[in-house]
Amino acid sequence: MDPAPEVKRNSFPSMNFEAEILTTPHDNSELYMIPSMRSLTAEEYVETFKSFLDHSTEHQCMDEFNKEQMPNIMAGLGRGKTTINVLGVGSGTGEQDLKMIRILQAVHPGVLIDNEIVEPNPQHVAAYKELVNQAPDLQNVSFIWHQLTSSEYEQQVKEKGTHKKFDFIHMIQMLYRVEDVPNTIKFFHSCLDLHGKLLIIILSDSSGWANLWKKHRDCLPSTDSGHYITSSGITDVLKRLGVEYHVYEFPSGWDITECFIEGDAVGGLMMDFLTGTKNFLGTAPPALRQRLQEALCQPECSSTKDGRIIFSNNLSMIVVES
Repeated sequence: MDPAPEVKRNSFPSMNFEAEILTTPHDNSELYMIPSMRSLTAEEYVETFKSFLDHSTEHQCMDEFNKEQMPNIMAGLGRGKTTINVLGVGSGTGEQDLKMIRILQAVHPGVLIDNEIVEPNPQHVAAYKELVNQAPDLQNVSFIWHQLTSSEYEQQVKEKGTHKKFDFIHMIQMLYRVEDVPNTIKFFHSCLDLHGKLLIIILSDSSGWANLWKKHRDCLPSTDSGHYITSSGITDVLKRLGVEYHVYEFPSGWDITECFIEGDAVGGLMMDFLTGTKNFLGTAPPALRQRLQEALCQPECSSTKDGRIIFSNNLSMIVVES
């Protein structure tokens, strides 16, 4: 009986952990190496996020909220002030920011709007600035960008000892990347002026994400560096803070059909976004891939419509009073 081939241990760094791959050959050929799993870089995240937006109704869902609720929410802002101060935290490329600013302009015609943005991704900041440059209807709006994370901005404010107050602060789909969610909410709530409002948009407890994170967390790799937080986690914080808030639920879906088509490039990007992992389908162990794909098809996560698999992306819009 021939001795077993020597197994070589390959150790190399990924973005947030050491990956070790033990490989044995199928025959007498040279040993081969399987690429390691690693987290998405900021640039790679931008690409996967665009794919998510292209195949989901997330922005349409926010548009419905803007149309149905935002005019009433914004009507009470400012209370006769000549300038309304707005702060966007994790504003991304700015599409949603500008939609809300235009509603604010319509509700408070002639009022100056001082809009500050906290966004760490340089690609997003550049895209936001370009969007503003192309908008002819923002003459009464000033823009200041802080290319910082929310925690870096908080630290900067505390070091300066100045605490600017804002009439409207929004945190849209960004708390998953925050290290200390309760204290982040507490800090930005403290930045509200009298009669100000804080808008937090987060995944609903009824979403497929919530059920995936709750019931199938073992299907997600360690390279997924985000925090698994949904609306109930936020409202628990707000209850402890003793502040008044209102929750608005809006349905949203994400067509993930391509995730199940072997070799599909779009499906690959979707799985990368879902797991926070670069080339998940190409680097994850087959058993993990299979478990995750099976979990995504569970009725608590997805539904089937016209032969397409629609993952529930329901959102909660939480409006917090000052």
